[in-house]
Amino acid sequence: MLAIGESNLYTDMNRTLLYSILPVCLAVCLSGCNLFQRDAKEGAIVQLGNNYLYQSDLDAITQYAATPEDSARYAEQYICRWVTDILQYQQGKNLSSPEIEALVEDYRRSLYVAEYERHIVEKRMPKTVSDAEADTFYVHHTERFVLQENILQGALLVLPKDAPSQDDLKKRMGDLSDEANLEYIEKYAYQYASGYELFTNQWRTGNQILMRMPTNNWQKSLTAGKLYTEQDSASVYLLQVTACRLAGEAMPVEYARPSIDKMILAERRVEFLQKQRLQLYDDAVRFGKVKIEKPASSH
Repeated sequence: MLAIGESNLYTDMNRTLLYSILPVCLAVCLSGCNLFQRDAKEGAIVQLGNNYLYQSDLDAITQYAATPEDSARYAEQYICRWVTDILQYQQGKNLSSPEIEALVEDYRRSLYVAEYERHIVEKRMPKTVSDAEADTFYVHHTERFVLQENILQGALLVLPKDAPSQDDLKKRMGDLSDEANLEYIEKYAYQYASGYELFTNQWRTGNQILMRMPTNNWQKSLTAGKLYTEQDSASVYLLQVTACRLAGEAMPVEYARPSIDKMILAERRVEFLQKQRLQLYDDAVRFGKVKIEKPASSH
């Protein structure tokens, strides 16, 4: 074990000894960041007062090193930072004041309260949102769900310019509700297309589709039921739009559903925690844990 005092790390530590010891730290995984005030001394490679640094603490730092020299350098840098953090903490603690200690205690309390609330929310609060609840929320808060860009459903095929039977393909793409047409399109795409996507039941943003189209012209007149054809020097692009919503319009409820669920759960969490606080208070009064004297009159 290397015992380090509060003097400079590079003065008290023999660099040759450091480089001979640190490479053995290469093989395991980081056990975590709980580096302060460990009780067990066995296996520690660095000691600073009652603080111990273990071989496993260095593994995540050194595991990607290309050479033993790199491993030793990374580990040395980590040790220096670890020692410095502790020394700064100790020096800062020596300069503490009642005001600082009060802030520390307030922060400690807030951490405990936050952990308690996280625990009871995780264990006791229902996490599912029913379709009826989501629909009701959407109806009452439609103004929150306004599209920032166009969205659409349909199909997109990217074909070589000389792909056969394109007229027949375009005709079948005009009715994507027909299972026979979908089957034909998928077989055709598998055989000839350099890329394709059927998204008749899923919404895609205009920008997502634009990444696979040569121009943005089709968005200027985006209309449901329309086939958009574009081409470049090598390919033909066929975009069939079966449904669309334009920027500024209300989102479809299914498209807004992830946001709806988050909003409902956020509101539910606030209400749940308010009830828990009131319950804690009522129980403390009922079982005599807290006694409240009637305030004296000011008159």
